[in-house]
Amino acid sequence: MNDLADSSVDARQENVTRILNSAERLFRHYGYAKTNVADIARDLEMSPANIYRFFASKQEIHQAICGRMLAASYQQAYDISRLPLSASERLRRYVHGQHKMTVETMLDEQKVHEMVVVAIERDWHVIEKHIDRIDQLLAEIIRDGIRAGEFAEQDPEVAARCFGAAVVTLCHPQIVAQCLAKQNRATPDELIEYAIEALKK
Repeated sequence: MNDLADSSVDARQENVTRILNSAERLFRHYGYAKTNVADIARDLEMSPANIYRFFASKQEIHQAICGRMLAASYQQAYDISRLPLSASERLRRYVHGQHKMTVETMLDEQKVHEMVVVAIERDWHVIEKHIDRIDQLLAEIIRDGIRAGEFAEQDPEVAARCFGAAVVTLCHPQIVAQCLAKQNRATPDELIEYAIEALKK
């Protein structure tokens, strides 16, 4: 068995990354419920005790993986929010981007969807923090739109929460999974345009 070294911050981060990469690979292949800490340790050719030096439980490992997925989602939203485009176009690209990421990253592989569902059902703080950060980005975009005369005068924070709620069926993994095959649902374009038009009135 190889022992993990934690003599420096860099070494510790490298070990944490190795554990998370291994855990995510196993969760994707076998599923969250069927993978335990011993499996992760075996994959890394180390003892379970070494894993517990960095994570207190499988749940904590899962939280960290979900945190990484949400960080990628936030980075995409942040990059779009900084584009030199109209507020409407940035909101349009944001929702399309989140919907695409939800479908491709969280739903195409059933085991990944299982990880996300577990996180949502437990209402972990990482999910709540992510929603708050996204709302702040949306509020900034809407504030820009109000300044430019693109949107009506309104409270940007309230508008951001309402906009997010209006398009949640395109970004929430469980709802997206339920609606993908339904024919009697509004299309992504219809929902996005409806939500953007609401900001103009």
